[in-house]
Amino acid sequence: MDPYEIILYPYVTEKTMEAIEKKNALEFIVARKANKKQIKEAVEKAFNVKVKSVNTKITKRGKHAIVTLKPEYSAEEVGMRIGIF
Repeated sequence: MDPYEIILYPYVTEKTMEAIEKKNALEFIVARKANKKQIKEAVEKAFNVKVKSVNTKITKRGKHAIVTLKPEYSAEEVGMRIGIF
């Protein structure tokens, strides 16, 4: 499956900006049918990083994926590449 069919767009709020700085984590709105393994593979392929963990939650805005990167990769750097900053 194409990573861009799974990852719809980044979700940016003050809380997610804090998570980028303190937890090395990014938050995305993802396809509702995607599971954690597919989300992990899509993020790794799309942004050329390694993922430590994926947590998901479903809200009225859609399915959110909180993706924590491994320590050797920077969520801030990925955020700059995708235009969050």
